[in-house]
Amino acid sequence: MGEEKDLLPSDYRALAEFRYQIRKFLRFSEEAARAAGLEPQQHQLLLAVKGMPDGMRGRISEIAERLQLQHHSTVELVDRLEKNGYASRKRSEHDKREVIIVLTSKGERVLRELALHHHEMLQNNGSALVVSLKKLMSPKDRARK
Repeated sequence: MGEEKDLLPSDYRALAEFRYQIRKFLRFSEEAARAAGLEPQQHQLLLAVKGMPDGMRGRISEIAERLQLQHHSTVELVDRLEKNGYASRKRSEHDKREVIIVLTSKGERVLRELALHHHEMLQNNGSALVVSLKKLMSPKDRARK
């Protein structure tokens, strides 16, 4: 089972601070998405499609994994985005059976504005998030039992 490690009050404070910083960022992001006329998960889907890693093509299964959602929930998000003109489905050039999600010009435009807003927020306030993460990741100078 492994050796148990003791946690000190400072360990809990560091974890709580990191969670607080993440939550502040997520709240900012959720409010920015709603102000732009999107639900937060819709914004996350647009970002996941646009920011897909090299070698991935934006299929529902890949997007669902990136968002940590069930397949059917991702399909519903895509349906709503498609209905509102932010995304569309297209057939893969490599395999016509495969459906790829792409952003429309409207989707590109709203995502760009949100990304700029997020980038600015992180430039101005992201250091607290980084500091809190570094505290959690830094090796401890003391032995733990």
